[in-house]
Amino acid sequence: MRPVLRSRNHNLELAKWNRLQQRSTIYYNGMWHALGTICRDEGVFGLYKGLGATLLGVGPSIAISFSVYETLRSYWKSHRPNDSTVLVSLTCGSLSGIASSTATFPLDLVRRRKQLEGVGGRARVYNSGLLGTLGHIMRTEGLRGLYRGILPEYYKVVPGVGIVFMTYETLKKLLSKPPPF
Repeated sequence: MRPVLRSRNHNLELAKWNRLQQRSTIYYNGMWHALGTICRDEGVFGLYKGLGATLLGVGPSIAISFSVYETLRSYWKSHRPNDSTVLVSLTCGSLSGIASSTATFPLDLVRRRKQLEGVGGRARVYNSGLLGTLGHIMRTEGLRGLYRGILPEYYKVVPGVGIVFMTYETLKKLLSKPPPF
């Protein structure tokens, strides 16, 4: 389900990133204008630049997040069984978000770079697919280039994923109790 939602919202995210990249010259006068301009200039497929990287990263991101979360949670519970479930799930969820983002960030970077390519008259740099774009970044910026901008990603992921897992554990606990009547 999540990959379907990602692909459905991909073109709206593309328009959002393109609008955010505007500086002194305004190229887009709103979301619909941005979508129309991209379709006119690049064709309908221009709305889906970077979608392959998005879909390729969704599965591993979820798998890493859940496996790291469960590993950390079971380790914590085996050493400190009396700690609060909220504290454990929030902390382990936050750490699993860091692990997942670190592993899949290069794919997210490729997606963003492909989306922003050619925006506002910029030159097209990434004329190849996913692997070609990764290779270009490695050649021109090195390994560090694959993780450029990861700190703001952590600012978003740490509280977000921690809260998701805390909510998951809280609801699991509430829903597993039999009704009081």
